[in-house]
Amino acid sequence: MIYIALFFLLMGVELFYFKVADKYNIIDKPNSRSSHTSITLRGGGIIFPIAIIIAFFRGYVSWELTVAVVLVGLISFIDDIRPLSQLPRFAAHVVAVLLVFYDLDLFSEAIWLLPIVFILMIGWVNAFNFMDGINGITVLYALIAIISFAYLPLNETSLPLLITMGLSCVVFGIFNVRRKAKTFAGDVGSISMALFLGYFMIKTIVESDQLAYILFFSVYGIDAVVTIISRLIKKENIFQPHRSHLYQYLANEMGYSHVAVAIFYAGLQLVINAIVIYSDASDSLSLYSAGGFLLMMTLVYLGVRTFVLRQVQLKESRV
Repeated sequence: MIYIALFFLLMGVELFYFKVADKYNIIDKPNSRSSHTSITLRGGGIIFPIAIIIAFFRGYVSWELTVAVVLVGLISFIDDIRPLSQLPRFAAHVVAVLLVFYDLDLFSEAIWLLPIVFILMIGWVNAFNFMDGINGITVLYALIAIISFAYLPLNETSLPLLITMGLSCVVFGIFNVRRKAKTFAGDVGSISMALFLGYFMIKTIVESDQLAYILFFSVYGIDAVVTIISRLIKKENIFQPHRSHLYQYLANEMGYSHVAVAIFYAGLQLVINAIVIYSDASDSLSLYSAGGFLLMMTLVYLGVRTFVLRQVQLKESRV
């Protein structure tokens, strides 16, 4: 009953935000870099930091993680309305990641490890944000990650928090996983969710002593890293908006449904996560096997990407 009530509370909050966004013209206008063609309400992902605030008052989450998620969410929401310089955004990310480190007691770990985890965390947050480009992809991918983390016995005490955040994904998904979305997550949604998921990734790896759980983020990770490398080779500014991810080529140039592409990405990650969980349960999961699996997926991805780009070039040559 508590979670049913929470679902309707989150639904009410989201509907109230739509009225606010409509009144103050918080919208996303399509441009040449966009994958959408109509004006859409921006910032519907504000439901994610709001959900963690509710979880905090229910006693489900620490103040450190709450402040971290709300901080990046607040700065990102301001940036959604009125673009900020990189300094306040980066400063908020740094403070948030340090709060995550404090919450997980990482400062007691080897000093050389902290810069590595810090860079990976900052990279993950930005990669997750850049991957938010078509209807449904962010919320479905986040929901798969939350379900996967919730399935692990080591996260049993965090189930109320994970369920709360999962419900916020369901509520947001009702308005976003559509052919014509009513709202987009905005930076407030994608960045706050990225930090939340990054927290659970670090927590899971530390408590399980199993680095292979990084495969929970492999689909996004491979697409993001390969795309960044490709853009660097082309001497493009990797911090500028673009349409160079494989999912964008599939949805835009190849003409596949945004929702279908989003479901494919989330479904593929679900299959990978199931394999990881099964392998760990059967004591066959190791860093070497995970590395081999990651290499295989990367090669498959490169093959698919090359094929799709050739198809795109053929289509353009016929025009």
